[in-house]
Amino acid sequence: MNDASRGAPPRGGHWGPPDQGHALAAAPAGPAHDEHAAQQTRPMPIVPDLPAGGDQDDHDRGAARLSGPLFRDEMPQEPMPSEPPEPAEPQGRSQQRQQRQKKQAGRDLRAAIGVGVGLGAVIIASLFVQKAVFVGVVVIAVVVGLWELTSRLQERKGIRAPLVPLAVGGAAMVVAGYVRGAEGAWVAMALTALAVLVWRMTEPPQDYLKDVTAGVFAAFYVPFLATFVALMLAADDGPQRVLTFLLLTIVSDTGAYAVGWRFGRHKLAPRISPGKTREGLFGAVAFAMAAGALCMGFLIDGGTWWQGLLLGLAVAVSATLGDLGESMIKRDLGIKDMGTLLPGHGGIMDRLDSLLPTAPVVWLLLVIFVGAG
Repeated sequence: MNDASRGAPPRGGHWGPPDQGHALAAAPAGPAHDEHAAQQTRPMPIVPDLPAGGDQDDHDRGAARLSGPLFRDEMPQEPMPSEPPEPAEPQGRSQQRQQRQKKQAGRDLRAAIGVGVGLGAVIIASLFVQKAVFVGVVVIAVVVGLWELTSRLQERKGIRAPLVPLAVGGAAMVVAGYVRGAEGAWVAMALTALAVLVWRMTEPPQDYLKDVTAGVFAAFYVPFLATFVALMLAADDGPQRVLTFLLLTIVSDTGAYAVGWRFGRHKLAPRISPGKTREGLFGAVAFAMAAGALCMGFLIDGGTWWQGLLLGLAVAVSATLGDLGESMIKRDLGIKDMGTLLPGHGGIMDRLDSLLPTAPVVWLLLVIFVGAG
């Protein structure tokens, strides 16, 4: 504290060395100066000297009583009352609760259910009203899926797979598969690959091989695999076959989610998809096999329950591998979803991931079990 804060010296004397006393004595006196000094300074507490014969403890108590903080913000703060701590939760139960919170926080469940019900209504209506309308639905899904895939490739990797020949060729593949069968689909696939190579020649040759390779991959991954849905639809009982394919894939995904959410402990492929568990895979197999036995017994003419068990097993495996395959692509691209078109689901490709590789499996097994129709 500076010297000015010590207060005015006693009458007839001064504190400190003589030169300091003269300096203080030379300061102007008067009401204005006294008022200003009173505003700028505070007197120091005076501790009385220890009287003769006094007790040292009495002196300490007096010093403690007279000394203390000079400013309000220096007063000791009393601790705020705190709520009693909650009882410790068992470690196993705490880990389970944290896992459930993480799984519940992934997506908007209400939006996902609403979008799923809406898509299901559109698919069922188009499937049983007119086959050609359902072919149009498949074509739209293929074109949008190609747009999402090529957009993410360009954004994240700088790969410019030509969208125009892919979209035109993809639509032609689905229509050719429905009208001309497997031969028409193969011819459309070959022409689409050729169109990708030629279209990319209109741009500089840098990264030509990388771009056309990605384009041919996109043509095979999205429209060519979707063509097997059109092949199933072309049969006499085509709507029932397509409905069986959709139901088994959806039931497999639902069983994997339900069982994995409740009982999942052991990771299936942590480097690819940390959310998938072995318990979830067993749930997918069990649900799909039960649904397969019912579908083959009630929807497919000439089908038997044991064929449905085998069909359900194959669907559970192919759907899981398809989901892991797209998860691998998204991890390589560094994204969570392929798009944002479907609230609660992501993009179209995020819904086609398990359907696309399952379509040729279901088509082939149905042809083996009950014929091409």
